[in-house]
Amino acid sequence: MTGYIDDLRLAHVMADAADDLTMRRFKAVDLKVETKPDLTPVSDADRAVEEAIRGTLRRARPRDAVVGEEFGKTGWGARSWIIDPIDGTKNYVRGVPVWATLIALMDHGEVVVGLVSAPALGRRWWAAKGGGAWTGKSLTKASRMQVSAVRELSDASFSYSSFGGWEKQGRLGDFLDLSRACWRTRAYGDFWSHMMVAEGSVDLSAEPELSPWDMAALTVIVEEAGGRWTDVAGAASLEGGSLVCTNGLLHETVIDHLNAQSQ
Repeated sequence: MTGYIDDLRLAHVMADAADDLTMRRFKAVDLKVETKPDLTPVSDADRAVEEAIRGTLRRARPRDAVVGEEFGKTGWGARSWIIDPIDGTKNYVRGVPVWATLIALMDHGEVVVGLVSAPALGRRWWAAKGGGAWTGKSLTKASRMQVSAVRELSDASFSYSSFGGWEKQGRLGDFLDLSRACWRTRAYGDFWSHMMVAEGSVDLSAEPELSPWDMAALTVIVEEAGGRWTDVAGAASLEGGSLVCTNGLLHETVIDHLNAQSQ
């Protein structure tokens, strides 16, 4: 089994606490929502979850650095935890149940643990390097995930988040061409699109504008399920600001489509 099992257990403990916080504030009439400088919303639940996770890490992993969406980076070292307290805040504040807490561990620049917990969907997905990708209620009540075996775009299901980012980056034409080449397209959105790739229920997912904390946990889960991830340019980097996940078999074709007009 993977050498990161203790870290994975800790991620589950932190996710349990996060789920408790987020579900108590979900659809709360007194939920406080502010607009951040980048014009995205942040709720009191986002901040409370990140503070709780940071508190646990200070006690349990005091030597590890932490990078979070709401409070930036603290500490330094070879190991760093990357936290998105609520991925899908726009859904969260409107009462849409598609949101999740994302927890990842990087060791020497490589993501080695990833956990995605979506309590309003009743779903959790996780992986540790070398240990496979899993979904279920807990470490002991889980089933292993595997990407699909679809080989042709004409047979493939494609999930995304929205048109806006593609248009802003001048890639809407490429995005639409890829969509037309696929059997089916649906905007399941955010983390869910990529976890569906890991499960094999969709075959490819893509988002043009993301931060490292939106992506880190997802990447190792997709990899351990047998899939592949890169940025839109085809580089396996969290710094690329975008994410494309596939079952691996479709990846080169998908990247070609997304870069057709910019080549």
